[in-house]
Amino acid sequence: MTLTEQFSALDSLLMNTRLYWQCTAFDFDALPWPELHAPLSALSDQAVAELDSDQEQLYQFFSSYIPAVEQLSRLVSLPAITNTRKEYPFWISNGIKGRKFTQLQDFVGALPTSNQPVLEWCAGKGHLGRMLAFNGAQSVHSVELQSHLCEQGKKSAQQQGLAIQFSQADVLKDNIQDFFSSHTHAVALHACGALHQTFMHQASAAKVPQISFSPCCYHLFTDNNYQAMSEHAQQSRLNLTHRDLKLALQETVTAPSRVGKVRKTEVEWRLGFDALRKSLTGELGYVSVPSVNKAIFSDSFAAFCNWAAEKKALKLPKDIDYNKFLLIGQARKKVTERVELVRHVFRRAIEVWLVLDRALYLQQQGYDVSVNTFCEKQLTPRNILILASLKTPST
Repeated sequence: MTLTEQFSALDSLLMNTRLYWQCTAFDFDALPWPELHAPLSALSDQAVAELDSDQEQLYQFFSSYIPAVEQLSRLVSLPAITNTRKEYPFWISNGIKGRKFTQLQDFVGALPTSNQPVLEWCAGKGHLGRMLAFNGAQSVHSVELQSHLCEQGKKSAQQQGLAIQFSQADVLKDNIQDFFSSHTHAVALHACGALHQTFMHQASAAKVPQISFSPCCYHLFTDNNYQAMSEHAQQSRLNLTHRDLKLALQETVTAPSRVGKVRKTEVEWRLGFDALRKSLTGELGYVSVPSVNKAIFSDSFAAFCNWAAEKKALKLPKDIDYNKFLLIGQARKKVTERVELVRHVFRRAIEVWLVLDRALYLQQQGYDVSVNTFCEKQLTPRNILILASLKTPST
């Protein structure tokens, strides 16, 4: 398939299946799909967790109940760039945590070979730029918002004798056109939302010969209603919001068990409080309460309810049966997890749809574009790499 064909097929599938993914799990007291009630109810909590951690198993399980799912594995498939992971001297990896350094090794190894000057976007401390400079980039210009990260990156580059300069800039507000030139390789690893969209706009407008980036967090710094980039996506009937874009990010590397236990308690308590609130107000819809320090979830459910009630300006009577509402929260959590499991069938499809929108946009700007994966999901689920090379004018 061409990128256009892949996008069109995914777009059609997502449009036809949106009742399964374009919803909010906390809104439901019971499973909303009668045809899925029996198979979802038969799953143990452990089975739900195991399915959720394996996208291919998710496809296989639900393809018997949602026919369109049979196509998903093929439609979200992207070619993997395989390369021998280059070893670096110990000082290059100083200050980079193990899994992050391996991501960087694989990302750098997947880039086209070039000694062009490099523009490193949303650079942080410039870890990526230092690796590219070590590999022979003529020079590296690293752009970063936070001045203290620029200072730390500059110090590391000087100590290591690498040709890197830093610019502190707010790339969403400042004049950044001069950062891009017609002889630069523009790179970005995991720039979020509008940060990588701005990068794409500016790089393609400057006719940068090589653009290489891995997008992340598609909802950040953007309007709630998704603004499509390519002409093909602008013609789509899908109306994506931040909630849908966040769904694309919900495939994660396994969290520590302690974090998982706290999250379990948090969901149960939030849903339990919601049941209590509904019983007092007569309101039907779920209403969220603000984020809070996780230490509160080592206290009591009653204490959490009193905190949440204060945040919602709700006066609680003294004779509340807190255990009753905690049990309701625990039962609702089982429903929520199973609704989320169904939504997660489509999480990679939404991400690939968003990535293809970006790839097709760059094609429109005159680039040859490929979409690949640069590392295994165990390193990062955000493992998609867009490579764009400016087409040379035909003679």
